[in-house]
Amino acid sequence: MAAIIQVEGVSKEYRLGVIGNGSLYKDFQSWMAKIRGKEDPWTKIGAVSKFGKRDRFWALKDVSFEVEAGDRLGIIGRNGAGKSTLLKILSRITAPTAGTIRMRGRLASLLEVGTGFHQELTGRENIYLNGAILGMTKADIDRNFDEIVAFSEIESEFIDTPVKRYSSGMYVRLAFAVAAHLTSEILVADEVLAVGDAKFQDKCLGKMRDVSLNQGRTVLFVSHNIGALAKLCNKGILLEHGTLTATGEAAEVIRIYENSLENN
Repeated sequence: MAAIIQVEGVSKEYRLGVIGNGSLYKDFQSWMAKIRGKEDPWTKIGAVSKFGKRDRFWALKDVSFEVEAGDRLGIIGRNGAGKSTLLKILSRITAPTAGTIRMRGRLASLLEVGTGFHQELTGRENIYLNGAILGMTKADIDRNFDEIVAFSEIESEFIDTPVKRYSSGMYVRLAFAVAAHLTSEILVADEVLAVGDAKFQDKCLGKMRDVSLNQGRTVLFVSHNIGALAKLCNKGILLEHGTLTATGEAAEVIRIYENSLENN
């Protein structure tokens, strides 16, 4: 099958520490002191000026892989391995420092609980707002509205209540329900199921598996729950310190990851 996602040599570099002094005026004074060889007037006594220093950190380094249509790819690794950074680049939230990404089809991303939700709006209003942000038309939302509410398990008396009064579980259920019913070719989910109860987590995993097997949608899934990864994913990649160290069948990549945890 043709690759729906192609990632070639993707790297992401971040700058560490404070970028400036908090205002253009202070930055200008620090800059003038630096070119004149004088002390930075905004540095504390006895401290070393950090103005102009460029400490860098590579969150991702030369990552390349392909995902075929209908695959359920688990992105595995420890905290700080670069998993969320990779998903943010794929979701076009941030741009890579180097490398190219090619995607064929629309992408729906669910990276944080309730992203795009407005606290003062009701659940009903947020379904339309979040659906529009994710690329759904009003006709699409109207057609899927009852299914979205039923899947989220939000009681009818709460759907017209402002979401600021929702529990975290209700919040994530509604957010996932909207994303799951988006007519996109690629679904990206990052640890969003950690808030829900075990029953709803199984329901979400089943939904993602169903849309992949029956609708041909591609799923990219990040989780520290190895059981959930093994249950959902058929392919996997392992990231360590921003580099890709393993790729292949999900069970094999999970085995390599678990061995690395035991050896360290």
